[in-house]
Amino acid sequence: MLATKLSRPLLNFSVKALNFKNTGNGFRAVQRFCFPLLSPCGSRSYASEVDQIGSRAVLITGCDSGFGFALAKHLHAKGFIIYAGCLQKDKGDGGSKDLDNMNSDRMRTVQLNVCDSKEVDRAVEHVNSSLEDPEKGLWGLVNNAGISTFGEVEFTSMDTYMEVAEVNLWGTVRTTKAFLPLIRRSKGRVVNISSMMGRMGSPARSPYCITKFGVEAFSDCLRYEMQPQGVMVSIVEPGNFIAATNLYSPERIKAIADKMWDELPEIVRKDYGRKYFDEQVSKMETYCNSGSTDTSPVIESVAHALTSTAPYTRYHPMDYYWWLRMQIMTHMPAAISDRLYVY
Repeated sequence: MLATKLSRPLLNFSVKALNFKNTGNGFRAVQRFCFPLLSPCGSRSYASEVDQIGSRAVLITGCDSGFGFALAKHLHAKGFIIYAGCLQKDKGDGGSKDLDNMNSDRMRTVQLNVCDSKEVDRAVEHVNSSLEDPEKGLWGLVNNAGISTFGEVEFTSMDTYMEVAEVNLWGTVRTTKAFLPLIRRSKGRVVNISSMMGRMGSPARSPYCITKFGVEAFSDCLRYEMQPQGVMVSIVEPGNFIAATNLYSPERIKAIADKMWDELPEIVRKDYGRKYFDEQVSKMETYCNSGSTDTSPVIESVAHALTSTAPYTRYHPMDYYWWLRMQIMTHMPAAISDRLYVY
């Protein structure tokens, strides 16, 4: 009887031409599969949107390029008042120039380095003073600013670990704490951009994984605390969008690798050797053009988290291979998942 009860939910599992092949990076799902309500292709019914979008303001960090830049334009098109935090605004470089050239009173760029407490405080003052009704607060905060690097643990300096954490983790915490009083006033939304690597580790990516695991934990704790305040907190976990965001280029990988090798302790250089080191760097170079070139799944996930009357706790904009890999890595015994995807 127990076996019968356990087997019934599996009857809803629909598999359409599942086909796995070895790509040198574990198994890859190359055909579509559906797990109703849970899988990326399972259709979850979207609730209605919040009203008066045109009077609601959203601050987004990291709008110089990538997801942040695209998101600022997309949410502006939906009618939001946008405060686009840009690291390079004071230099007139990057996305801030293009966003300013839109000449829209609903697109407002803000100088914002999430690692600088004074700049974050000035951004809060600027937003508070320019809101039409500060007492109604700020509707949304999107913590998007982030950086990445690569390197095995013994190859990565402590300075690198701290640099990545300062932006990805502490920058998210710092900015959230600063803007939270405004978000609480509006009973609004906090959307944190994490990653599938905030759910599962990966060789040579520990600096990035550590920070995204931290963002996941911070977001969960914040969600528990903000629920009584009427504030909703969502996490967006993008898959592989390296090709779309230009996160890595051959030139950047070479620069990181050269600096890494120069700073290695002599004992590490001797034990591993230059050949092994160069092989690991070559693996990263093959990722430069990998992943999806279409950022719309990420953008639409954030937009839904900001506009839906019932936003999701987690969004998974990723292809089926990465979604399935994430489920296996987080739910199956490590002895199995490690053999499939790591060893």
